Amino acid sequence: MSRSTPENLQVLYEDNHLIAVGKRAGDIVQGDKTGDTPLSEVVKQYIAVKYNKPGAVFLGVIHRIDRPTSGIVIFARTSKALSRMNALFASGKTNKTYHAITQHVPEEASGTLEHYLERNPQKNKSFAYGKPGGKRKKAVLHYRILRKLERHYLWEITLETGRHHQIRAQLAALKCPIRGDLKYGAPRSNPDGSIHLHAKRLTFTHPVAGTEVAIEAPYPDEVLWSACT
Repeated sequence: MSRSTPENLQVLYEDNHLIAVGKRAGDIVQGDKTGDTPLSEVVKQYIAVKYNKPGAVFLGVIHRIDRPTSGIVIFARTSKALSRMNALFASGKTNKTYHAITQHVPEEASGTLEHYLERNPQKNKSFAYGKPGGKRKKAVLHYRILRKLERHYLWEITLETGRHHQIRAQLAALKCPIRGDLKYGAPRSNPDGSIHLHAKRLTFTHPVAGTEVAIEAPYPDEVLWSACT
């Protein structure tokens, strides 16, 4: 799968305090054991060139989305914005909307899913249960089916909580795994290793200016996503 570079970076929003970009499936937001160049470093390089900054560029990682997922990721360009955005995300004062594509749908075309998720670090996977217990954490999302494609369905999902692999695990618990998501029960992978989960929209109150900000990410340039436009 193609990854972001400073030259092809999809900038969705930018001001003195924040920068939001469209993450490609395959990008990692922050460095990990793979050693691959993270999206945070790509954004730093973009800022250094655009604003002719010879020294180290400050960039704060506010949140992450899974590597095979595409869509909005927002970073802080100042320490003030970083601390305030961290507080917004921690208190649930941001609105995050995802779109997903599945081959199956639940009986109800819209509704709320409530599970208790337990993360298995060894498998890098979360398991959904109907009751609390042990180290399980409550997970809540709201969904509606936006449209039926030829052999698939487009979902809109809004999150109340932000758990590890939450959407992937909760949809799998409904026997509706996301297309391409082998880890959570999809019958086959996507050729590029992506899954059909896209962080579509993010809204919040600007941490410095106090204005309302709404950011949207276009769908990836891919056949099935193109059928959703």
